[in-house]
Amino acid sequence: MNKPPIGPAPGKRAHVEAMFDEIAPRYDLLNRVLSFGIDVWWRKRAVALLRAGLDGPPRRLLDVATGTADLAIEALALGPQEVVGVDISEGMLAGGRDKLRRRGLDRRVRLVQGDAADLPFDDGAFDGALVAFGVRNFEDLGAGLRGIRRVLRPAAPLVVLEFSHPTAPGVRQGYEAYSKHVLPRVGQAVSGSAEAYEYLPESVAAFPDGEAFLDEMRAAGYRGVLARPLTFGIVSLYRGTA
Repeated sequence: MNKPPIGPAPGKRAHVEAMFDEIAPRYDLLNRVLSFGIDVWWRKRAVALLRAGLDGPPRRLLDVATGTADLAIEALALGPQEVVGVDISEGMLAGGRDKLRRRGLDRRVRLVQGDAADLPFDDGAFDGALVAFGVRNFEDLGAGLRGIRRVLRPAAPLVVLEFSHPTAPGVRQGYEAYSKHVLPRVGQAVSGSAEAYEYLPESVAAFPDGEAFLDEMRAAGYRGVLARPLTFGIVSLYRGTA
C-alpha cells in the first residue's frame, strides 16, 4: 500500500480508501490503544457540541467519514429517528455494520458508501452533521465542506472533531515524539501497516487547524464558526451552521 498524499490532492480518495480497507479489521482496537481510550470521551464532547447547536429535536443526522460507526452510535443519544453514516471505505463500513447488528442498532443507523464532496442525498436532508478525524483525508477540503453544507437544512450545525497542534511547552514535544516514534511502531505491530500510521502524524502536521480551519469553514459558507481545543490542544472541536 502506498501512503496517501498529504493534504488535498487529485486521486487522494483512492489511496485513502485502500489504506482504510487494509487497517479496518484492527481499527477500533488501535483507536483505543493509541489514544489510551480518550477517543471515546472526545466523541461524546463532539455530540454534546452538536446538541448545543441544534434548534430542536433532530430527525436525521449525518456522520461523514463514519469509519466503523462509533460516532454515529454516539449520536443516537440525541434521539434522532435515523443516523446515516457515510464513508469511502467499504472495509470500514463492513466492520460498522457488524457492530450495529451485534448491538441491535442496524435499524437506527444506516451506513452508506460515499464521498463528502458528492453525497448521495437531497439538499437540506439533515438536521445536523458530524465528522470525526475525517476532514484531513478529504481529497478536496473545501469541496467536502461544501458538500456537507448542501445536505444540511438552513441553520443546521456541523461539528468537526480533528487532531490539532498542541502548543503548550512540554505537551508539544511529548506529542511530537509519540506521533513520530511510538504511534507508527504500535500501528504496524497491531495492524500490519506501517504506512497508515506514518501518514497519520504527517497529515496532522500539515492540517490547517485552529483559525485556519475556521477560515476554511467560512469559505465553504458556514456561519457562526467556533473552535474549542481539547486535551491540551491535541484535538479540537469546530462548529458552524449552514
